[in-house]
Amino acid sequence: MRRPIATLPIPEFVILLAIMVSTTALSTDIMLPALDVMGHDLGVDDPNSVQLIVSSLFLGFAVGQALAGPLSDSFGRKPVIYAGYVVFTIGCLMSLFAVSWEVMIAGRVLQGFGAAAPRIVTMALVRDGYEGRAMARIMSIVMAVFILVPTVAPALGQVVIYISGWRATFGVLITLGIGASLWFALRQPETLPPHERRPFSARSIGAGLREIMASRVAVGNTVALGLIFGVFLSYLSTAQQIFQMAYDTGALFALYFGMAALSIGGASVVNSLLVMRMGMRHLTRLALIGLAGLSFLFLIPAFSWGGTPPLALFMAWLMAAFFCVGILFGNLNSIAMEPLGHLAGLGAALIGSLSNFIALPISLYIGHHFNGTVVPLVLGFGIVGILALITVIWAERTRTTPSLRSGA
Repeated sequence: MRRPIATLPIPEFVILLAIMVSTTALSTDIMLPALDVMGHDLGVDDPNSVQLIVSSLFLGFAVGQALAGPLSDSFGRKPVIYAGYVVFTIGCLMSLFAVSWEVMIAGRVLQGFGAAAPRIVTMALVRDGYEGRAMARIMSIVMAVFILVPTVAPALGQVVIYISGWRATFGVLITLGIGASLWFALRQPETLPPHERRPFSARSIGAGLREIMASRVAVGNTVALGLIFGVFLSYLSTAQQIFQMAYDTGALFALYFGMAALSIGGASVVNSLLVMRMGMRHLTRLALIGLAGLSFLFLIPAFSWGGTPPLALFMAWLMAAFFCVGILFGNLNSIAMEPLGHLAGLGAALIGSLSNFIALPISLYIGHHFNGTVVPLVLGFGIVGILALITVIWAERTRTTPSLRSGA
């Protein structure tokens, strides 16, 4: 094992990485309050088509993840992050000045492609600088800060939109990207020395992909992760329509959105306390059963109120469902990575990319069935929960080695 490379003081390192990791979340959530206005200004007739402003970002993100990890192993961490921020800024400028729907979507794809670099490569920076419990502590703090972003981003977006219009949200993203990249350039040293870099080739990526596909545990849990992320992404795409159109919450949309996001954060804390005692596989199965059961049960009041039950009842279901999702995100990713420790960087990039590609069509399908009620979303959570449960059970059928049993 190579010796960790010294990095910034821990408080500064954590804050910098949290900002960089949060680029994708902020790029999604800051403009949610204005999706309908953006679609109207750009001549979009179908309200459900406006959801592409969210999902197109993750299309670029899925492609970018597959490249950013291997590129950083070959050319160093810093050059890849710089390149990512350059692409991200170009995409933001395209969206900022877009006068057509096509240019807006192209800009969003570029934003996601560029944002993948700081999101993926910062994980490598942590591995380069820390190991063991110190690494786990850094990652826990970074993710705790990351969870806070969805709770405040819509409120920030509402303020920016009220003052300067929706185009100004892209100005905020450009400022964030430039500021983070300058801070990173001036303060963070390179953590991957030239003599430890690996050649970049399609052969190495292909070999990693073949190894992932040969592992039932990796494939099954990656598919399950993609299913869960797909229905979660459908919520992000339709949240503005649900809260501001179906429930007429107006400016309080940001408050309700933040409450749901905090439920995911709470689940992450609970998971960290229980996982050593109960095991990530047991918690995963319980969370999937809970997600499916709660969703199908909630269909009863949903249909009883014509598809739009009282807001308090909907929030109770949403926060319970998101608690299950918070348990699942970390555990599914960890289980999928378990047999791939010898190619952690490439494995993380490919699992992230594959799960995003699985998620996108699910998100588009559920989102385009939005009919002014919460039924398509709730039904989607229920069906996906069952499919993911079947998938993880299938993945575990070949898990026979003692080393893998110890991770249960």
